[in-house]
Amino acid sequence: MSTDPLLGRSVPLVPPLYQSSVYTLPDLDVLDRIVNLEEPGFIYARDGHPNARHLAEQLAALEGGTWALVCGSGMAAISAIVLATVQAGERIIASNRLYGRTTQLFGQELSRFGVKTTFVDTGDLEQVRQAFREPAKLLFVETMSNPLCRMVDVPRLAEIAHQHECLLVVDNTFATPVLLKPLERGADFAMESLTKMIGGHSDVTLGLVAGRGEHLQAMSAAISIWGLASNPFDCWLAGRGLATLPLRMKAASANAAAMADWLAEQRGIKRVVYPGRADHPDHELAKTLFTEGFGNMLCFELEGGREGVNRFLRLAPGVPFSPSLGNTTTTLSHPGSTSHRYVSPAEKKRQGIGDGLIRLSVGVEELSHIQSEMKRGLV
Repeated sequence: MSTDPLLGRSVPLVPPLYQSSVYTLPDLDVLDRIVNLEEPGFIYARDGHPNARHLAEQLAALEGGTWALVCGSGMAAISAIVLATVQAGERIIASNRLYGRTTQLFGQELSRFGVKTTFVDTGDLEQVRQAFREPAKLLFVETMSNPLCRMVDVPRLAEIAHQHECLLVVDNTFATPVLLKPLERGADFAMESLTKMIGGHSDVTLGLVAGRGEHLQAMSAAISIWGLASNPFDCWLAGRGLATLPLRMKAASANAAAMADWLAEQRGIKRVVYPGRADHPDHELAKTLFTEGFGNMLCFELEGGREGVNRFLRLAPGVPFSPSLGNTTTTLSHPGSTSHRYVSPAEKKRQGIGDGLIRLSVGVEELSHIQSEMKRGLV
């Protein structure tokens, strides 16, 4: 970041907020050198600004990448990857367990531009191999699926994708680089919704693309041309959240593990879904991939379906119904009416997303406080 002549030799401990949409330049020669990457600097905030650059540099190091770019949202990050790498007539292979809007992007929106998507169970490596009977440009997966935390074997998927000259993209939002660094396990791109656990305070909307390969220039151009850029204040806030990410992630993961076991013993709950529990279908895979816990996300299914959920929400307002995740406090969501609202009934049934399913984003409060608030809704 450029120095401020007013500060002299003093340097601010906290990076300043550069709330400017445009930057002044002394002459055309400097402009040319900045555009040609021969000299550091900024011109127009849609193309880049100091707060985004600073945040991206921190996140590139955390993700184990050689570069990273910050976008206006997690969906913007996914869009940037597609726009920078996929042409009309090419194909994407995607997990059939994805966030609802991601599924819509791949299954509906991209088809309007001549891009075909094949959805497969990416937890079944043989299905993935069969999908490569036709060429594909991207293989897209979530480390842990939203909402039921189904795991994928990132190293094996990377091996299969690269055998077929395909790029592996991993949405690492649920895990964060604290639990897993996809780039170190063979992925070509790691993307994160910084809105969630990395931002950590429910006050930013941002996304991240990180990589090691040659796609930085094309990705930067896509973000600028398609208007996918971030704003300085959100980047400044996300940098604040990033400073405490490892502490928050480990504390929230420990709380989630204890909450999963506690919920399994409560009346009125049909099932608990958490990758740290031995009864989760991907528990053994989770143990091989993760070293710092199993994450802060879990699901539980209430008896009574939708009415059972409404009853819980009204009796337990201390656990806010907030259709996102990653706050310092514990919140919940109802996948059937929020993240997967526009998924067909048949597809919800296939994935196991029933009307009584609640997704819990566990926070860093005292465990006893979380349990006491939850208990109000389980009477």
